[in-house]
Amino acid sequence: MIRDFAEQLASWRHLDPATWGVWIAIIIRFTIVATVFVGIISLVAMFSIWWERKVAGHIQSRVGPMHVGGWHGWAQSLADGIKLILKEDLMPSGADGFLFKFAPYIAFTPVFAAFLALPFAPLWVFEPNFNIGVLYLLAVLAVEAMGVIMAGWGSNSKWAIYGAMREVCQMVSYEIPLGVSILCGVLVAGTLNLVELSYLQGGGIWDWFIFHSPLMFAAFMIYFVASLASNKRAPFDLPESESELVAGFHTEYSGIRWSFFFFAEYGAMFIVGAIQTTLFLGGWNSPLGDGFMIGHTQWLMDPVYWFVGYDPVHAGQVYMSGALDHAVTWTDKATMLHVGPIGLLLVHVWGAVWFTLKAMTVIWVQIWLRWTLPRIRIDQVLHACVKVLLPLSLAVLAGVAVWIAVVPQPQGAYAFNSDIHGHWSESANTITRLGHLASETPTLQKISQIATTAFGLLIVASFVLIMALGWMGVIFKHKSQPFKTLYPDVMPVGRTVPFTRGPQPQAETEPVPEPA
Repeated sequence: MIRDFAEQLASWRHLDPATWGVWIAIIIRFTIVATVFVGIISLVAMFSIWWERKVAGHIQSRVGPMHVGGWHGWAQSLADGIKLILKEDLMPSGADGFLFKFAPYIAFTPVFAAFLALPFAPLWVFEPNFNIGVLYLLAVLAVEAMGVIMAGWGSNSKWAIYGAMREVCQMVSYEIPLGVSILCGVLVAGTLNLVELSYLQGGGIWDWFIFHSPLMFAAFMIYFVASLASNKRAPFDLPESESELVAGFHTEYSGIRWSFFFFAEYGAMFIVGAIQTTLFLGGWNSPLGDGFMIGHTQWLMDPVYWFVGYDPVHAGQVYMSGALDHAVTWTDKATMLHVGPIGLLLVHVWGAVWFTLKAMTVIWVQIWLRWTLPRIRIDQVLHACVKVLLPLSLAVLAGVAVWIAVVPQPQGAYAFNSDIHGHWSESANTITRLGHLASETPTLQKISQIATTAFGLLIVASFVLIMALGWMGVIFKHKSQPFKTLYPDVMPVGRTVPFTRGPQPQAETEPVPEPA
């Protein structure tokens, strides 16, 4: 789409489209990356930092940030960012200058590069035809470990080098079960393209790959546990263990360089959540999808899809045929998908909302676990990987392969060739991986998906119930809630009067004798 627009722009300026179109497309892409993605990463990091403080406060019977910006201290992260920019940038005298200064950028760059492959909506992706998107994300995220190692070694500090070596142990160990669990999803989908992965799960929550079988649910859990170690999150936050190593690999950093490590950590948390969203949780698709048919009536269809007339199954078939690549304008693409231009925009906004909501839910669970579980030792970290997760992930991978071979799977389906006028016909060849979206699901596989979906929804409902009970106790001040303060008369809780001095004792004075 960007390339077509660049060629049209070159033709409008009476330039050679074949030559100048490439350079104009490069300039447009660079501008998008330098403006949109930097802003998205900054917003994700600032919101996640504020959110972690609020979650930590409520878990510990505190209120978290309340002052800066007014409503629940929403501008606290922004104020901290300004403070870090103004702080002095210090470097130890014995540090390696090049490694010390270069390490924060190496840690931040992979997160920035990973955003290029994320499909926020059907057409809102930087490179839609990236056929190795899953491998690309794994490769760029692995580079972050190099930044941590450079920071630890370049700091010339024993605390920093200990933290860096722990990071190496975790990354090298947990990347194996992480990758194996991803292979389970790739095996079911039959593609590494992140856009195709999202299209294939458009039928509704019962078609999401996490509920394809009990083994896929297990693969999702393995991926989540391994991702905690990959992101240095509790209980695997050994590289920056403040109780043992001061601050771990970034002990000697201050100011803006120190902030780059935290931006990289929270950005990587979003990337990990986005991978889980795309591979297991339906991508940008709504949980209701296109609903299901009872007789000749469509039930439980997503209201936004119903309002604009968008059919995610038909959209996947059109995309798989390659017809969308031939449409240049937004209106042409909308016509191929049987919606209007405004309706297509609404579908994309709705899809981006769902994609972001799913990824942020994963981040919220990571934050919840950090302030719930204690930190474990490094030997326990490696034991959990080598003797638990690694053999379990290999067994799940073999089980998924056997499941696909033994349990009847949906047959391949025809893609739709469509022109810019909306006329479409079946293509000559079937696409095997499209069967998951467009073909009839065999009975045994359907029973498995329904049962796994019910089990997963039961788990989600239990977590929601726990949160609801906790908030009800806070709102209605139930007696089971812990005291906000043990001394409400002299140390009240609130953002208006944080401390009140109690009555002061009067000094004893000797009576003055009356004159004779």
